[in-house]
Amino acid sequence: MDTTPNQAAAGDTPARHLPGHIAAALAGAGGPTDSAGRPWEGRSLAGDDSKIHNFENDDGTADAGYLAAVAALVQGSGDEAAVVASLATSRVFIPIIAQLGAEVAGVDGLTADKQADMALVMLKAADGRTAMPAFTSAQALASWHPDARPVAVYAARAALSAVSEQAELMVLDPGSDVTLVVRRPALWALAQQQQWVPSYADPALAAEMTAAAAGFPAVRSISLRPGSGITAVTGTGAQLAGGGAGPELQVVLYLADGLDAPAVQELVSGLQQEWSRNVLFGERVDSLEIKLRRASH
Repeated sequence: MDTTPNQAAAGDTPARHLPGHIAAALAGAGGPTDSAGRPWEGRSLAGDDSKIHNFENDDGTADAGYLAAVAALVQGSGDEAAVVASLATSRVFIPIIAQLGAEVAGVDGLTADKQADMALVMLKAADGRTAMPAFTSAQALASWHPDARPVAVYAARAALSAVSEQAELMVLDPGSDVTLVVRRPALWALAQQQQWVPSYADPALAAEMTAAAAGFPAVRSISLRPGSGITAVTGTGAQLAGGGAGPELQVVLYLADGLDAPAVQELVSGLQQEWSRNVLFGERVDSLEIKLRRASH
């Protein structure tokens, strides 16, 4: 996956002038009202009733539960389901970059923003799908893109934002030693605050796919296993059994003898069409690979 942000960071300029909108705001500061015209008098910004957000005491480090789940994955004693489960209560940072839309002449000859937008940074996966980057620590985000503004949100809220932006993947800590991908079914489950079960370990899904395969007499049985695409690689080259971009599901078809190549191709195509019409399959499978085996007698 290309983990370079879509928006390139602006280079430093020799003369460090204030942006027009900041200069204009400073020129007009000190008045009796805020920018919306509401008086400052009688208002307090202190106390428990006026918290700016839910993370005021946040030190910017990664969530301990997430770190423990990742450590178990690295050691081989954990799995990616536990990593996603740890995100249910974790805070992450989403990178936001300011984009100037237009400037207008302001007071005292200064320029001010006519339109300025805060844009989410998105990535492109190798298969062309959109992915949202999320960082478990402020340091990881700053190392990846120093000019991005870190916005602290719960991971479930970040997943919901990713879905609303039509992103099918969320990439955790791109550019760091351990970069993990949360694929679409896990992303949707996280956004809905539901437990995620990987497709290769889902008994309900296995039952649905087996039932669909029963309509094809040449298929003696099927088996669901982790796909080759679940593997993630750390910065040191170690392989992790989870966090890859997919395909995450491997379906092994045990077939009867006597099928030629065209018959096998027609069979696999028919099975894929049958599975694609299944609602549960559509919700819980991100991508799959099919392996063919001869049924034992």
